[in-house]
Amino acid sequence: MTAKKKNDGHAPSRGMYYNSGNGASLVPIDIGHKQYMGLIDPDTAFWSLVKKNKLGEVLDDSKFIKAYGKKAESFAKEMHKLRFELNLSAVYFNPTERCNLNCKYCYIPETMRKKGKDMKKADMFKALTKLRSYFRKIMPKGRLPQIIFHGAEPMINREAMFGAIEKFQDDFRFGVQTNGTLLDDEAIEFLTSTGTGIGLSLDAPTPKIANKTRTTWEGDGVFENTLKMIDKLRGYKGYNVICTVTKENMAHLPKLVDFFHGLEIPAIMMNILRCTLPRSRNLRPDDHKVATHFFAALDRTHELYKKTGRKMVVANFANILVSILAPTARRLMCDISPCGGGRAFFALAPDGGMFPCSEFIGLPEFKGGNLFTDNIDKVLKTEAFRKVTERKVEDIDPCNRCAIRHFCGSPCPAEAHEMNGGMDKTGAFCEFYEEQVRYAFRLIAERKEADFLWDEWDKDTQTTFDASMLS
Repeated sequence: MTAKKKNDGHAPSRGMYYNSGNGASLVPIDIGHKQYMGLIDPDTAFWSLVKKNKLGEVLDDSKFIKAYGKKAESFAKEMHKLRFELNLSAVYFNPTERCNLNCKYCYIPETMRKKGKDMKKADMFKALTKLRSYFRKIMPKGRLPQIIFHGAEPMINREAMFGAIEKFQDDFRFGVQTNGTLLDDEAIEFLTSTGTGIGLSLDAPTPKIANKTRTTWEGDGVFENTLKMIDKLRGYKGYNVICTVTKENMAHLPKLVDFFHGLEIPAIMMNILRCTLPRSRNLRPDDHKVATHFFAALDRTHELYKKTGRKMVVANFANILVSILAPTARRLMCDISPCGGGRAFFALAPDGGMFPCSEFIGLPEFKGGNLFTDNIDKVLKTEAFRKVTERKVEDIDPCNRCAIRHFCGSPCPAEAHEMNGGMDKTGAFCEFYEEQVRYAFRLIAERKEADFLWDEWDKDTQTTFDASMLS
């Protein structure tokens, strides 16, 4: 009697051909370049740029298909590790619910920012002691977890926050995201002397535009104050400036680049508006209009770099480039699915409440527990957190059919849930993110990508598969 081969549940195809059976899924995409187009495996994020008139040759090249086949498993493992095997490494720590500004796009509810709570100094020490013990169990030896004091406006609780930085500076890398209005010489001296990262916010190169969206509760602008703080921080490498991009300032982004470069700011972020709360949606820009201005600003950073020899990296875009060039080297976790919320980091409210991300503070259903009373690992597994950590592009239409889904990640879960009605929905700016990836590929095709990235960004990366033969 002849023994039958056991069926292991897999298709018998040996993967000899692309787009069939176990073969590589290689999808051509238009990147808007005259000569090149992209060739992408949507599942593994493998890609190559191919000359348009050579696409047929490449797809008919059995050596290429076999070479890719030998590496396909490693590609898949790398992407799986990035998406599902990360350990917690950071906490967005909100020392207060209050803010002295009333920015029109803020994701924290107005009542909290007006009359919210501050975390007491003793509780802050207690929280950091517990976090220190937790991170020592899960972090690689020699690597420190990160605590980012976030907002509302953390400087409102300055005494407690500075005391915490001083006491725990050997246990964490600290950062402070502030509107800058409560900084003074003493505060700047303390923060810079302790190596604390500092993030400021400024949305335009002129007070007329900047003060449209960022004002005090009385309606006064803060442009001049923020500018003074930027000048005081000149020369400090551990700071950056964030611009929130809205319909009010998008046309001014190229001028903003000139302005920031002239101030010698080492790194900036031009973050597209989050539409989590209804009030911010009034400032929502059109995807394609904002993309045009955004790319003009990126082009301007390159022109200035070539002219002066001094880079000013746009960190959020640089992260998109890195997600293409070396996915595991990315520094920000918004453009991956699942996002970093509840996986790489979580947000801590002043009462000890734990949320997957700061965007969810103010949304009670996403409170997974309390740091002071609950086990951290158990909180990370609660339904409130799993709604975010289990949100995958494979479950979102049309992301599940999109070739660039692992370079975008379909952000943002808070935005998708609150604006569009569910975790299985896209966020507000699908077409903007699509255009951003296509722009990134064009830079790579023109071999300009290094000019937009941090120096030595690839120091700890290695090439998994060299497809330069396709160019």
